[in-house]
Order: sequence, then C-alpha cells, then structure tokens
Amino acid sequence: MKESKLKNTLHDCLRNRNLMIGLVILLSIIVIAIFADSIAPFPYNKNSVGGRLEAPSAAHWFGTDEMGRDMFSRVIAGTRITLWICFLGAALQLVIGVAVGLISGYFGKWIDRVFSFMTDLTWCIPGTILALTVVTLLGKGLTNSIIAISLVSWASYARPVRAKTMALRNMAFVETGISFGESSFSIITRYILPNVLPSLIVMVSTNLPSAILSTTTLSFLGLGSQVPSPDWGLALSNSISYISRAPWLGLFPGLALVYTVFGFNLLGEGLRDILDPHMKSQ
Repeated sequence: MKESKLKNTLHDCLRNRNLMIGLVILLSIIVIAIFADSIAPFPYNKNSVGGRLEAPSAAHWFGTDEMGRDMFSRVIAGTRITLWICFLGAALQLVIGVAVGLISGYFGKWIDRVFSFMTDLTWCIPGTILALTVVTLLGKGLTNSIIAISLVSWASYARPVRAKTMALRNMAFVETGISFGESSFSIITRYILPNVLPSLIVMVSTNLPSAILSTTTLSFLGLGSQVPSPDWGLALSNSISYISRAPWLGLFPGLALVYTVFGFNLLGEGLRDILDPHMKSQ
C-alpha cells in the first residue's frame, strides 16, 4: 500500500510541469554555486581584467564594470550569496515562526493571546520599514540584512502553523498521547509537527522568493551587502550611474535575479499542487 502511494506521488511529481521546471532551475543554481570558482574565468573581485565598461564580447561575456572586473564572474559568484540568503533566511524564519505557531496553537489561552498579539503586530507593520529599522540597529551587512528580513517575516509561518496545530490538538491520536502521560514537548514534536511538515515545505518554497527580493532590496539601498561583494542587488544599485552608458551592468544581474525567483516560484507552485491539493493552482 505504501509502495503504491509512493509510486503515485512520484508519478504526480514527474507529471507536474511547474515542479520539474522549478527543480531544474534550482539544481542549476546549486551546481553553479558549487562550481563557481571553476566556471568563472576570473576572480570576481579582480580589477582590470579588461578595460573599464567594456561591452559584452567573446573575452567578457557579460562585459566589464567601472573597475574593469568581469561581470560574468561576478554574476556567477552572486549565486552563492543567493543560496546563503535562502538557507539562513529560511532557517531563521522557520525556527521563530514554527515555534511561535506550535506553542500558541497547542497551549491556547493567555499564551495564545500573547503570541497572537506579537504575530499581528509584526504582520501589520510594513515589512520594508521594519527591516530598515532592524538593519539600522544591527548595522549594515548581508548577514544582518538576512536576520532583519527573518525577524519581520516569521509571522507568515506562525499563523498557518497555529491554525494547523489548533485543528490537530483535539484529534484522537493526540488525545491518546496525552492520556498515556506524554509531555507537551513530546506530543508537539512527535504527533503535531510531522503533520504540519508538508505545509511547511510548501510555505518555505513559496516564501523564499520574497526573502530573496527583500534582501536584494536592502542591498540595493546600500544596507545589505557592501563593496566589493558580487551581490546582485548591490550590482543593480551600482549600475544606476551607468545605465545609459553601460546597461549590461544591471541587465545581467537583473536577469539572474529573475531566473532565480522564477525558479523558486515554479517550485513552490509545484510542491503546493503535490503536497497541498486543496490549494492546487488553476
């Protein structure tokens, strides 16, 4: 029975176009990030590998920037920053949001009221403004900007997890665990969390594009990655001064960003179709 269900799931995955395209895009980004040093023809921070503001050519596929650095090498190196944003951002948001949602939904009463108030307060404040405030307090830098985005985005996980937990806590298998004297921690981790996991996978895959864009926005504003980082948001910010003279400075980092976000969006929609059929995209 389990083997048949697994085969059906794998069959559905292979037939899901969004999932397969998104997976291919994600895998390509991971491969590029792992072998970035081998793929890039020059070190991303090496100056004067070509002339200043050279147009794309056979020697420099994406042209060069104002310091003669190879833009192709810098775009390739930027994939590692994107994956770091995904890993650290998702981890922080999950830890905070899932913990708050589980505790709030399971214990209820005044604990639920306190955590719900914190969630609603975080939710109602414009994310960019709150993130700017957090970065101002923590200081500039990529890691600080990721932390800032995570601290203002965890509510998007807490609300669904809370609702799911409240629906599960009165189920028969949870009541059985309570009657056998299992601790609250054991019940939450053994009975409730595994049933929330499929929804969490969908939420992570659909929320990652917004995390990437938010962190890129902070870098664009000069509060995220700092020079000479190959961050795509920083590259877009620097390209403004040369937009008419050297449009390739912003074109290729922008295309890389669109490619990445598009891939995660497709992956998220595909996973939602497989793991959460009730929310299946039309």
